[in-house]
Amino acid sequence: MPHRERHRTERIGWLRAAVLGANDGIVSTASLVVGVAASQAAQSDVLVAGVAGLVAGALSMAAGEYVSVSSQADTERADLARERGELATDLPSEVNELTGIYERRGLDTQLARQVAEQLMAHDALAAHARDELGMTEELAARPLQAAVASAATFAIGAALPIAMVVITPPTRMVLVVSATSLLFLAGLGALAGGAGGASPWVGAGRVAFWGALAMAATAAVGSLFGTAVA
Repeated sequence: MPHRERHRTERIGWLRAAVLGANDGIVSTASLVVGVAASQAAQSDVLVAGVAGLVAGALSMAAGEYVSVSSQADTERADLARERGELATDLPSEVNELTGIYERRGLDTQLARQVAEQLMAHDALAAHARDELGMTEELAARPLQAAVASAATFAIGAALPIAMVVITPPTRMVLVVSATSLLFLAGLGALAGGAGGASPWVGAGRVAFWGALAMAATAAVGSLFGTAVA
């Protein structure tokens, strides 16, 4: 039976969108409710602001991911269409081009040409997509997958500080929401770092730092002006 290895790069498409969504869900919603709470708003008002931020943010993340990844997919399709045309009109030059790529990777000229010809005989477009354009099936743009992953994880992330609003007395809301959100962010950063093969501590630290900065800024705005700024 062939040995099938799984690599972390296969997760890039959905992992990036999921981490971005969850991180933004926690940071933006926690910052929003901390800013509103710091303005001495009632607990019900803070809760409404948080829920509204969850809904708006999840939909915004979905739309943003779909549009941006769709643009990437459009570019990939355009490059493939151009490559398909070149293969149909100037096959010898395309063989030479692929041969040159393999030579630069360390093969001698004869072997490089042999590899290029055999790969192109099997699937010329796939060979050029992979080795000339850097496109693979694992890393292909998937707009719908990115949109769903981002929206779902944003909602999950946003629900965490909202839950703290529900169970925390108004007098301690700013402190509790800030502290627990930083813990959530650190955990998310550690999880993302581990999933991507990096140090969990580095992942936790960089996410928590920017989250703390965002919450401190909105808390200051709420305290000074009595206005929630998301």
